[in-house]
Amino acid sequence: MTIKVGDKVPNIGFTVMTDKGPKPLSSEELFAGKKVAFFAVPGAFTPGCSNTHLPGFVVNADTIKAKGVDTIACMSVNDAFVMGAWGKTQNAEEIVMLADGNGDFTSAIGLGFDASGFGMGQRAQRFGMIVEDGTVTYLGVEAPGEIKVSTAEAILEHL
Repeated sequence: MTIKVGDKVPNIGFTVMTDKGPKPLSSEELFAGKKVAFFAVPGAFTPGCSNTHLPGFVVNADTIKAKGVDTIACMSVNDAFVMGAWGKTQNAEEIVMLADGNGDFTSAIGLGFDASGFGMGQRAQRFGMIVEDGTVTYLGVEAPGEIKVSTAEAILEHL
């Protein structure tokens, strides 16, 4: 079952990279009592994700936060080391880079896909959502090959 507007996000853990190494972060810690602009990409360092998707959030971080967003989070089915390194290369200091290493969160919300044909295994679909105190208030899931409804600009339109 795919998550939809009005649903609560499941309490499943992510991993984030810190100065002291990987650290667990539960979705409850991420979402409880906060407004979160959350977006997922199929893979760190991939062209669409690195050239278009993440940079839009980096450039618009202050504008998004000015609309009442407490946290901007980027998630991928990658490990914390990859997400940490990608965030550094993208100057994404204002964005929480979430590793869904085993795809547990992605599977739980029904937004995974099989990228084995590209040698990437199971991945998250490209999507963006606004989550307020754990409840999805906006969800934009991209059609294959598109970056429209999950962009920073799309999120800003729905805040």
